[in-house]
Amino acid sequence: MPTIAKNEEELKSIVHSAVSCDGDSITITDEKKLREMVIDDLVYTAVFGDTEEIREMAKKVIRKIANEFGAVPSSIHDFYMAMGRGEVDGITTPAVNIRGMTYDVARQMFKVANEHDVGAMIFEIAKSEIGYTDQRPSEYAACVLAAAVKEGYKGPVFIQGDHFQFNQKKYKENPEKELEAIKSLTEEAIKAGFYNIDIDPSTLVDYSKPTLKEQQYHNYVCTAQMTKFIREIEPEGITTSIGAEIGHIGGKNSTVEEFEAFMEGYLEELPKGTEGISKISVQTGTEHGGVPLPDGSIAQVKLDFDVLRDIGKVAREKYGLGGTVQHGASTLPEELFDKFPKSNCCEIHLATGFQNIMYDLIPEDFREKIYSWLKENLKDEWKEGWTEEQFIYKTRKKGFGPFKYEWWTLDKQHKDRILQALYEKFKFLFEKLNAFNTKGLVEKYVKPVKLPYGALRKER
Repeated sequence: MPTIAKNEEELKSIVHSAVSCDGDSITITDEKKLREMVIDDLVYTAVFGDTEEIREMAKKVIRKIANEFGAVPSSIHDFYMAMGRGEVDGITTPAVNIRGMTYDVARQMFKVANEHDVGAMIFEIAKSEIGYTDQRPSEYAACVLAAAVKEGYKGPVFIQGDHFQFNQKKYKENPEKELEAIKSLTEEAIKAGFYNIDIDPSTLVDYSKPTLKEQQYHNYVCTAQMTKFIREIEPEGITTSIGAEIGHIGGKNSTVEEFEAFMEGYLEELPKGTEGISKISVQTGTEHGGVPLPDGSIAQVKLDFDVLRDIGKVAREKYGLGGTVQHGASTLPEELFDKFPKSNCCEIHLATGFQNIMYDLIPEDFREKIYSWLKENLKDEWKEGWTEEQFIYKTRKKGFGPFKYEWWTLDKQHKDRILQALYEKFKFLFEKLNAFNTKGLVEKYVKPVKLPYGALRKER
């Protein structure tokens, strides 16, 4: 079990056994010890330290070490712009939402990356997940960067805020307050090293309006406002990759005409000379987590690849974007994944399939402990007509936050089984998505900028 520092002196003692510090600059003096022991102690302190002060200290040290080591938080924007120019094609970047055991799970992604020369991959967490998994952006980034150091991965590390989503009800009650809430979260994320942000006001699309542009109005206005805000605060040398969304995932399928109506309004709202979005999320027929049937199995989904292909073509040729983004895909049949790189899809978001592996392989008594907690504490979310299996499937994602320490400290036998299964799944998906052998290509376009923890161009 790693050591969790209780105070600054203990933290310094851990750090100085492998790193020397001179003011703000550091030098790694014992890489072997750093990777074997020290980084474990640092990340456990960053996540489970007794006070916010000690946790923040550990996060800052991890960021410094990662920068010095060469695992640098970066923006994938320029890589996607190269796709928009036709210089890169046939690659779909896997974007993985890690809900539990983040440090260990991220290590499996870096293992695959090291073995198969992967540069195009993203670590992400959604606005909703930040809450129910109990992982603020700074903690999530620290776990990912520590995992890179642990596995010896060097190069750009893409950390993303997924679905920074506007709440429709709150927006109707007070648009400015809801916009401010998304700005606040975005600023927090960028400070933590999230240089990739997916803005999602697609919840504000109003299909009762007579024209496509009117339907998309609040969506494109809020996306433009958020783009302007991000460009104002992002650190010098960083062009944050910003994603937009035209179709609410789980809703009706998107069309080229809707995309063009959105872009027309968005570009009118965006101040001249402001760098815009790099990709567009669309709805193709999927739903986050899949649709559970009464027995707990997942319904087959008819995914419309023409939506990805057609909108992606326009996105690249007319607007110079990287292409389309597919959400809610981790529970799709395995034979579909090699179709995404052929369909102008620059990015695919994957989450629930990995969660399912984790729940399938944990000890039965731990699983039942979580399920009992869900039934007791989330019974208000049990919809009429749901079986217990459907309720558990839809709510068990919320079993990561309350049991975070138990997940992280599972016995070695069960943890190793889970991590090996995840490693195999990552390897399969990364290969199918043509992410293998992308490291050199990514580094051709993405030049990492080493910035300190908490860096912004300007504070509000």
